[in-house]
Amino acid sequence: MSKAAIELIKRFEGYRRKAAQAPDGRWTIGYGHTQTARAGAEVSEQDAEALLIYDLIGVAHAVNEWIFTPLTQNQFDALCAFAFNIGLENFRHSGVLRRINEGALIEAACAMELWRRADFEGERIIVDALVRRRAAEKTLFLTPAEGWLAAPTPLLPPKLDADRTGLVPSQAPVALREAAEGERIVLTRDETPAPRPAPPDETEEESPVVAAAAALTQRLQAILPDIEPKPAAEAEPEPEAPSAESAKPETAEPVGETAAAPLRMVPRSEPQPAAPAATPARVATPPLLLLAAVGLMLFGWALYWAFSAQPTEDGGILSPLAISWFIGVIGIGCFGVAAYLMLERLGGEDDRLDRPGPLG
Repeated sequence: MSKAAIELIKRFEGYRRKAAQAPDGRWTIGYGHTQTARAGAEVSEQDAEALLIYDLIGVAHAVNEWIFTPLTQNQFDALCAFAFNIGLENFRHSGVLRRINEGALIEAACAMELWRRADFEGERIIVDALVRRRAAEKTLFLTPAEGWLAAPTPLLPPKLDADRTGLVPSQAPVALREAAEGERIVLTRDETPAPRPAPPDETEEESPVVAAAAALTQRLQAILPDIEPKPAAEAEPEPEAPSAESAKPETAEPVGETAAAPLRMVPRSEPQPAAPAATPARVATPPLLLLAAVGLMLFGWALYWAFSAQPTEDGGILSPLAISWFIGVIGIGCFGVAAYLMLERLGGEDDRLDRPGPLG
């Protein structure tokens, strides 16, 4: 076993000068040493490293006895660190050892990441520290002695592996903090709240989705201009010529205010023209165009996902292909509703009023 495995274990185990009792009742000291640990014992860093090397002798011997596939030094070091953490009995019955003896080294490295849970407060949780430790061991396992193999992106674009989706945790890993209360080790949840994300900068450029929706809205407005029906011109009585007494000189408009419409002199005896009836509120065009744009984007994205996603082996209802078609139907529905409302608006309210009712 090389120095790399020893340093990896020391970094994750942590140095403990005085012996402490773990929650399961065992005593531990140094870098995770439990065989000779007892109450009141103390050890220096040099002696703790010597105890660690002593513990790793049995681990290395077991790994040599149980593995029949040729390994590199990095692979052997990573497996020793992995077995030291989960225990020799768990390692002997793990899928990692089985896949290594089958010659599937890459699958064995992926199987190492599944050992990330622990029992805490009556439930089995994903521990943040174990996730990081498995990642470090997997990195050491996959580090080739002869150098890295080339995997250029233009030649080998990565695709989502649907067979390994179980590696993504369904719940957030829990960070545990270790505290010493006398000679006992107490584990507590790290209740430190996660830092809140900074508010978006108002000067920040809009996202590509918003920019694409705005461009599509402008194109639809150019194709389907907003046609507003104009009311028929009403006959207005001609104003009488104002007399010399009633005539007033025109005053200059105040600077900075909106110019008002010219006033028309109306005699007192002349009835005031009735104000035109308020037209019913109509659906604004920009929301309809935005709804149509969203529908087209959803339908296009669903088509892209449907032809690029790999179907899962179980073929369940919630497969990527089924979800893509469902989103595509939603996109078609949004575009259809928007198109119907825009065509209804272009027809105008007057046409519906002129139509004969069911009773003639």
